[in-house]
Formats: sequence, C-alpha cells, structure tokens
Amino acid sequence: MLFEFDKIAPEISYKLLTSTITPRPIAWVSTLGANGVVNAAPYSFFNAMGHTPPTVAIGLVRDAARGWKDTARNILETAEFVVNLVPEELAQAMNKTSAALGPEVSELELAGLETAPSGHIKPPRIAAAPVSFECVMLSSVITGPMQTIVIGRVVAAHIDDAVVLDAARGYIDTPALGLIGRMHGAGWYARSTDLFQLKRPENPEA
Repeated sequence: MLFEFDKIAPEISYKLLTSTITPRPIAWVSTLGANGVVNAAPYSFFNAMGHTPPTVAIGLVRDAARGWKDTARNILETAEFVVNLVPEELAQAMNKTSAALGPEVSELELAGLETAPSGHIKPPRIAAAPVSFECVMLSSVITGPMQTIVIGRVVAAHIDDAVVLDAARGYIDTPALGLIGRMHGAGWYARSTDLFQLKRPENPEA
C-alpha cells in the first residue's frame, strides 16, 4: 500500500514512522535549565551521525499546547546536553522521566536517580547510566513548525569500566551494556540480546 505523506494526517505519519523504523536507540537526555533545575527525558528520534567529529542528532517535537518541552528549550538556550543510554535495568526509571512535568520539577528526583558531574559542560549526567555522552550543540535545523533537529558534537564519553575491554583500541563489550530500544506503539521496547553476525564481503561485487 502506498502512503503519500503530504496527503495524510501528521498523527498517521507518526504511527507509520515509529512502527516501521525499529528498533530505535534511546537518547535519555539530561539538561540544565536557566532556573538551575536538572531535566531528563527520553527521545527515540536519535542516532549517531558521524565520527569526525563525533556527532549525534536528536529530533525534538514541539507540544501543541505547551510549546517546546523542557529538554528542547534547555538545549536551544544553553547549547549543552548529555545523552545517556538506557539499559534494561533502568527502563522503569527512564519511563518515569517521560512524564509531562513543569520546568520547576526535576524528573531525575522524581525517579530517584542520582547525577554525576560532567567534565566539559554544565548539565550533569545520569550516574547509573552505563554510557553518557557530553554534547555541545553544533546547530539546529527547523524541519517544520512543530519540530527541529539538534545536531550535537560529542566532546566526552563516560563508559562504565566494567564494559571497557580495551580502552586504547576503543573495544567495548556492547552486549554487556544490555541496552534497550524503542519499538512500535505506546510503551513497547526491544532488548538487544538476540544477535547475529554477517561478514562484510571483501569483493564489492560478491
């Protein structure tokens, strides 16, 4: 069946994208507001976009009634944010931080999560996260009246010592991270445990 996106409602477009582009990694973003409150929220319109320089991108959606959510407003105002990755054991805490709260409320406190200082930027990282990327915004691209894409340069990474196999070579025990991803519909997630490997062909014509 053909879906022409300029002829269907935005909510249908959203459902088609999120139910087919799966699994999606989760950026559990921590930011610091002008009021000094640390905000945290999960975003699954997210991925790495390059390594020279190390770059990530996050899609931020504007709420029709409230405007920019706290995370988006903080990033656009301060140009700093931390992308924390989500293991299965933190799924419940992550889910709590997705609640729609005012800017005066810290989702991290609500979820009972501790923070740890970042080394290069003001927003703290989530201490329990096995991976945290300190990011500085390179640019933001307005893609529509209700959304923008933030492109960030990763300036530092905090990775749990337990999963670092060889720091000099950048070898990480990825399966040991136990990260989860977003799937279709409300509340559906995937575990990263069912893996298979394919060897890339040496001959481009193979």
